[in-house]
Amino acid sequence: MSRFLFVAPPLAGHVYAAGAVAAVLAERGHEVAWAGPETALRRMLGDAVTVFPTGMRPYRGQRDRGLRAVRSLWDGFVLPYARFTLPAVEKAVAAFAPDVVAVDQHALAGAVAAHRHGVRWASLAPQSMELTRPFRALPKVEEWIRRGIAGAGLSIGDGADPRFSPHLVLAFTSPALTGAHDFPAHYALVGPALGARASVPEFPWAALDPVAAASGPGSAATRTGGDAPARRAVLVTMGTLAEDVARDFYPRMVGALRALEGRVRAVVAAPPGAVPDPPPGTVVLPQVPVLELLPRLSAVVCHAGLNTVCEALAHGVPLVVAPIKHDQPVTAAQVVAAGAGVRVRFGRSGPDELAAALAAVLDEPGYAAAAGRVRDSFAAAGGAPAAASHLEQLAAHS
Repeated sequence: MSRFLFVAPPLAGHVYAAGAVAAVLAERGHEVAWAGPETALRRMLGDAVTVFPTGMRPYRGQRDRGLRAVRSLWDGFVLPYARFTLPAVEKAVAAFAPDVVAVDQHALAGAVAAHRHGVRWASLAPQSMELTRPFRALPKVEEWIRRGIAGAGLSIGDGADPRFSPHLVLAFTSPALTGAHDFPAHYALVGPALGARASVPEFPWAALDPVAAASGPGSAATRTGGDAPARRAVLVTMGTLAEDVARDFYPRMVGALRALEGRVRAVVAAPPGAVPDPPPGTVVLPQVPVLELLPRLSAVVCHAGLNTVCEALAHGVPLVVAPIKHDQPVTAAQVVAAGAGVRVRFGRSGPDELAAALAAVLDEPGYAAAAGRVRDSFAAAGGAPAAASHLEQLAAHS
């Protein structure tokens, strides 16, 4: 058996994917540990996991958009987080003596620590931006990121970029979504890594679908048959990092839901007070059990975060995507190219445009068919078990 140390930032979409892979490795008898902020990791992974704490400190908000958002992401979070956690991650590598370190691409300290200790490491790519290099046409942006990494003392001596392991890069997507790319041989696109979560929020199932609620979560009344409300259930979620900029979006989305009143039952994941006067029957909660909801949904409206997009498409659910920043425009473009959804303007789409987009993915069968094709490609890619197998192979060559 082998030892695997996971290093991830305390962001739900990043931790949940890595956690699904870690859970498979643990089930196969390997020793698994984590390095990161202990409170956040235990909240998402449960108290049973082994954590080498790195501590955490507040970081500057992410209100910027466009290329300014890329700069603020790196200057305001990725680089300071790596510098702050590196000493603790190095201690974790020395104490746990892993055979492989599995490193989120936005947790650069894991790659640097693994290299310094002569341990093989794998990159976990939870986003499209770092995987598909959308800035290849903007060499000054790529060069600015490289200079930032070097200036922060996070360069790796053999010339490797700490975002991209020379041993293994695991991406939680598939070519059906990314499109055709000439990825290196050590890149493995395994599809979304879905697994049980330590804490599942309570949910008023009867309010969403009285017929299906009689059978509980996972019943047969889904979007493909049974009662009409189940076929028209939709989820609206803009992600935790968008809460500071999404408050203007929710009123416009409420207008769209009102225009479709009687045709949809909506679940909106939003902070308290962010959704004014929603239509009757709308469920508004700060957290919802997304994976449990997805088998009942007909559509998802989201910010095009890769985790949410892939979870939806893994269930064959088409999307309305309203990208805000970072990798989200890249992922939104992939959704549209795959035919699995409609893109709208996050900052400027009014209720009529949002309603038209949602009606399109609900009523035009091509979107659901395309989402089904992506779903099938994800299933073939193997998900968390496939990712775990690649890590086992890397450990066997350590």
